[in-house]
Amino acid sequence: MHISYWCILIAGLLPILTIAVAKYGKRDFDNSEPRAWLDKQTGLRRRADYAHRNHFEALPFFAAAVLVAQQTGAAQTWIDGLAMAFIAARLVYTALYLNDLPSLRSLSWIVGYACVIGLFVASALHS
Repeated sequence: MHISYWCILIAGLLPILTIAVAKYGKRDFDNSEPRAWLDKQTGLRRRADYAHRNHFEALPFFAAAVLVAQQTGAAQTWIDGLAMAFIAARLVYTALYLNDLPSLRSLSWIVGYACVIGLFVASALHS
């Protein structure tokens, strides 16, 4: 299986990582209304929840870009490289979000978004 497909899996697991940070160690977590409980959180837990939501928002665009690039026959080295760069950017994004560094976080978000655009450009150039 191509590295880029593994990257889709990793991207799909990133929301689990961040929501675990938001919920870990809180005994008052309410699983009957988890979103209402998360909306009441502050600090690290709140930022972890927001990162969680953003990972879900980024996932479809990234997965589509990888699949389109594969389907159009773009160069596999480019597909894999851009997919790995996206995952790296998202990991940095997560660390920066959790550590409350918004300007750098935005920069890492832009890098990840550029990787997705790059996958579509690679597709367009090949077809």
